[in-house]
Amino acid sequence: MPIADPRDPVAWDVAERVAARVSRREPLAESYLYASLAPDFAEFTAEAEELVAQETGLRSLAGPARVRVTDRPGWVHANLKSFRRMLRPLTERLGDRMGTGRMADAGRTVAGAEVGALLGWMSTRVLGQYDLLIIENEEPDEQDIVYYVGPNVLALEKRYAFPPREFRLWLALHEVTHRAQFTGIPWMRPHFLSLLDSSLAAFDPDPKRFVDALRRAVDAARAGHNPLDEGGLVTLLAGPEQRAVLQRIQGLMSLLEGHGDVVMGRAGAGRIPSAERFHQVLHDRRQAGGAARLLQKMIGLEAKLRQYKEGEEFLEAVENAPGASVELLWRGPEWIPTLPEIKAPELWLSRVASAEPAAS
Repeated sequence: MPIADPRDPVAWDVAERVAARVSRREPLAESYLYASLAPDFAEFTAEAEELVAQETGLRSLAGPARVRVTDRPGWVHANLKSFRRMLRPLTERLGDRMGTGRMADAGRTVAGAEVGALLGWMSTRVLGQYDLLIIENEEPDEQDIVYYVGPNVLALEKRYAFPPREFRLWLALHEVTHRAQFTGIPWMRPHFLSLLDSSLAAFDPDPKRFVDALRRAVDAARAGHNPLDEGGLVTLLAGPEQRAVLQRIQGLMSLLEGHGDVVMGRAGAGRIPSAERFHQVLHDRRQAGGAARLLQKMIGLEAKLRQYKEGEEFLEAVENAPGASVELLWRGPEWIPTLPEIKAPELWLSRVASAEPAAS
C-alpha cells in the first residue's frame, strides 16, 4: 500500500491487515491443482474474448485482456487500490473536516477496520472480477486486469464436482463480457467513472444527513418497506441530488449485468454443457441467510443481484420490440435506460422511438 496520508479519513493499512484476518486462508491455495489455474485462465480468457466478440460485435480497443490468478489477500490489495481511487472525491472532503488528533486517528482506524472487514468477507466469495478503474501513477501492466480468485474457484469446483475446464471458461465469459462493454464501447468507461465521481462529490458529510437518513429509514419501515432494499446504506444516506445520480448508475449496472448474463449464455452455447448447473448453483449460493443476508442488504449486494434479472428482462423486451435493437444502447450515454426504464422497458422504447428520427 502507498504511504498513509494522515489526513485520509480511512486507515488503509489497517483495512488491509483486518481483511487478511477476516478472509482466512483457503487450504486449496496450497493444492497441486492451483498450478493449473493460470494456464487455463490464460487460454479460456483469450477464447472467451473471441466468443464474446462474435456474439456482440464488441472488440476491446485496449488489446487482449491481461489475466491474473490471485489469492484472497491479492484480491483485497487490488480492490483497496481501486477503493482509494473511487472514493477520493469523498475522502478528500471528509479528511479536511476530520482534522488531526486522537479522536480523528481513532475514527480513521475504525473506518479502516470496517472497510477491511467488508473486503475480507467479500474475498471469500468472489470468483472473478474485471477491474475497470484507472489509477494514476500506476504501471500500465497493473491496469485493465481480469482477476480470478484461485482458492475460491478451486473450492467451488471441489464442493460441487464441477468440470474444471468448463467452469473456468464459463467464468471467463462473464468477466470478458464486462471488459468488452467497458473497452469495446469508447465512451462507456469514462461515462461510468464520471457517474461515480458525481455521486461521491454530491455526498454531504454533514452528520445531520445521517439523522435525516435514519428518519427516512424509520418511515419506510413503518410503511412496510425494508429501507435497505434499494441499494444498501449508500442509497439510504444519499440526498436528492445524489439519489438521482445513483439511479443512473443503477440503471446502467442493471443493463450491463443483464447483458453480461445473456451474452455469456449465448456465447458459451455448445461449449459448456454444464452451464445451466453452474448458473443454478451460483444463484443458490447468492441466496444468503441470517447475518450474511443482512450484510448483503447493507452493502447493496441484494440490489445488485436483482440487477441481473431486471437487466435480462429489459433486454428481452428490447429484442422483441419491432424496430429496436441492443445496438441502440451503445450509441451514447443518453441512450442508456434509467432505473425506472429498466423496470418498465416500454418507457425506454417510447423515448427511443421519439428520438430515433433525430439520431438518424
